[in-house]
Amino acid sequence: MTSPSRPTLSAALEGCTIVIAVDRRSTELAAALERHGAHVRPAPALTIVPHIDDEALIACTRELIAHPPDVVVATTGVGFRGWMEAADEAGLLDELHAALSRTQIVARGPKARGAIQQAGLTADWVAESETSTELGEYLLAQDVSGRRIAVQHHGSGADGLDQLFQASGADVVSLTVYRWGPPPDEAILRRSVAATAAGEIDAVLFTSAPGAAEWLAAARRENVLDDILGLARSGRVLMAAVGPITAGPLERLGLSPLYAERGRLGSLVRAVVTHFGGGHAPSLETAAGRLELRSTGAVLDGSHIPLSRTGVDLLAALFDAAGGVVSRTRLQSTLPRSGENTHAIEMAVARVREAIGAPELIKTVVKRGYRLNVIEPADAAV
Repeated sequence: MTSPSRPTLSAALEGCTIVIAVDRRSTELAAALERHGAHVRPAPALTIVPHIDDEALIACTRELIAHPPDVVVATTGVGFRGWMEAADEAGLLDELHAALSRTQIVARGPKARGAIQQAGLTADWVAESETSTELGEYLLAQDVSGRRIAVQHHGSGADGLDQLFQASGADVVSLTVYRWGPPPDEAILRRSVAATAAGEIDAVLFTSAPGAAEWLAAARRENVLDDILGLARSGRVLMAAVGPITAGPLERLGLSPLYAERGRLGSLVRAVVTHFGGGHAPSLETAAGRLELRSTGAVLDGSHIPLSRTGVDLLAALFDAAGGVVSRTRLQSTLPRSGENTHAIEMAVARVREAIGAPELIKTVVKRGYRLNVIEPADAAV
């Protein structure tokens, strides 16, 4: 997907293959990653299905114009923008603005606030944690009994806000602006989880909790979820999310995903760039320099060295041993095409040594196998 005409900002992601399980704004996210050297593989787990022509949404909008709400809850930026666009399509935008001119508007996070501002309105309060829990607690503290509250749902529902406010005596109007639909290409989704499990992916990025949950569900359906979880826990594949809410499905599986502090795509890109370009990826100090793995090769002292798929698999087996001896039998299982041919292993090691240009990186242990020439902490201190 990389475009050679795009200006390069850095080489921090050189050698990285990144899956973005994103539908909306995927082109923008891919372009930002590519400018740092990444190869991007879009694999949306879900699509956003707008309700622009939904008669129920327009009917609710007309009702709110006739009987303005006391409070509007904006749960997502894309949903709030979709509501404004639907009103505009129906010729109701000016009337809706007038109806909301005296309404208290609260936002579940900075993206929703941005959409409110883009619509020419003002957010009176923002849940910086981006959680419905914080938003609900804020409004309940003001006593919502007898107040009319319009809740703009996001694609996976309103997180219990309707019921919460109704139980406290509020008159709730629900607005469903979009919903989650199936992935645009199921085959691409399946290939993305298989490639991740095979070690061919360096990072997977998510921008919504439902999207993350569905991508993981696809991995489970393909019987590769355990492999992916193992790679993620070892640091061999980075799981990254746009914010803590999106990270939820990953955390529920015991992972510790990287997520952007500010809940925006730009922050997500910076976090990923910092991870790979700032020395946060797993590494080993070797006699040849600081070594990191990438899905397409190795990074030695900051320079990316392309390797064949066989070379990457062999180096990964040695890397995982962290200086321990890896037997030829173990390497043969890593390189299934070698069969019982030990000469094939010797040739594969020789090719990796030649490609890296540092013969001292991989040591031969006579009659036992091979190991990386790792500098032990005690040696490094001498």
